[in-house]
Amino acid sequence: MPSKPSPPLLGSLAVQAPSLAPQVVYVSPTTCHNLSLFKDLLREYRRLDDTIVMRLNRSNAQFRDRDREGSTSKGNVQDLACEYVWKELVENWRRRTEIVDYCVNIVEQSANEKRKAFEGQQGDARAQRRMQAELFAEEVKRNQVRNELSVECIIRKRSLDAFQSRCRYFAPPMNDAEARKWWDAAQSQEAP
Repeated sequence: MPSKPSPPLLGSLAVQAPSLAPQVVYVSPTTCHNLSLFKDLLREYRRLDDTIVMRLNRSNAQFRDRDREGSTSKGNVQDLACEYVWKELVENWRRRTEIVDYCVNIVEQSANEKRKAFEGQQGDARAQRRMQAELFAEEVKRNQVRNELSVECIIRKRSLDAFQSRCRYFAPPMNDAEARKWWDAAQSQEAP
């Protein structure tokens, strides 16, 4: 007798709980050149930032429950929850920045190749116009992908503000250089 399928995760639990079968997405040059796919991928990665307050609430509740059961390590429940969410944020920011940087490089390389081909082309006016249109399209794509770096800075700042409103006394440990780098970058709205 087949087992009854479990119902889908609904509500905030679906956003909070990690997927049991996470999908591995390989970012390739094709991903970078397909702006719709690229932006969809970033939208998925930005979900954590969009739900930061809810994640903090859930983490606090989870660590409070663990504390009641006696299964948590020593420390303030609020601090443990903040540290847990902070680690998630930093890892997510790092992965997103890595994707955006990779795609910026891919699209810039493509635009440079088209520019060199256009400059070296000695053909009829029709072929030159077509090549110039392709070059313009590549430059627009490059600018759109590059703009995502600015969007990332804004999102990090907004997430940090929400995080700090709930975790007022949290600061990344001094011995965690990467976490400190992200902390400082988000506060100054710069890329790490």
